[in-house]
Amino acid sequence: MASAPPPLLAARDLWLTVPARAVNSQRVLHIVRGASLDLQAGESVGIVGPSGSGKTSLLMLLAGLERPTRGSVRIDDTDFAALSEDARARFRGRHVGIVFQSFHLIPTMTALENVAIPLELAGRRDAQARARAALDQVGLGPRMTHRPGQLSGGEQQRVALARAFAPGPRLLLADEPTGNLDARTGAKVIDLMFALQRDLGTTLLLITHDAPLAARCDRRFAVADGELAELAA
Repeated sequence: MASAPPPLLAARDLWLTVPARAVNSQRVLHIVRGASLDLQAGESVGIVGPSGSGKTSLLMLLAGLERPTRGSVRIDDTDFAALSEDARARFRGRHVGIVFQSFHLIPTMTALENVAIPLELAGRRDAQARARAALDQVGLGPRMTHRPGQLSGGEQQRVALARAFAPGPRLLLADEPTGNLDARTGAKVIDLMFALQRDLGTTLLLITHDAPLAARCDRRFAVADGELAELAA
């Protein structure tokens, strides 16, 4: 019997501990407590939990935007968490796309420029062509020259999706991607995100408070008080 392929992402015993904010307090707060997680190439995984449960902090650790107090994150067998800040940024630019609740678009740049600039910073000679193709994929070809202030919330999040998918990442991390959208617009954005994930074979990790949305993923986990547990299928 053939052995299972190694996971695309392997997180082991992740902890994030910060000092308590009270003056002169010797206490610490455990934001993430011993989380371990494997993601296989091409699968979708949903993580649910209420506000303040630690799910976004976990995503920040997996994205290399926060360094764990303890534990490891390996992506494509690279010890991601152990890299320097600059090396993590370069690795993330090649392999990891991120979509946040807030769109994080540069207001003075057009949709095309917002998608192209990360590619240009990564040294991609085809940055403009890839950005145009990505915007076409999300249905914003006619809106490429518009700035964020000229776009609806749903259109801005589609620009953010195009920016995340344009480099061809193997892993996409999405943190409450519909949190700033109305229900109808949010549903369209989610349908688009799952369609792109399937078509491109991207591994998706979706952070959400919405249990029915998480149920669309291949597997589901819950976070409570910083602890991660897999839910039954």
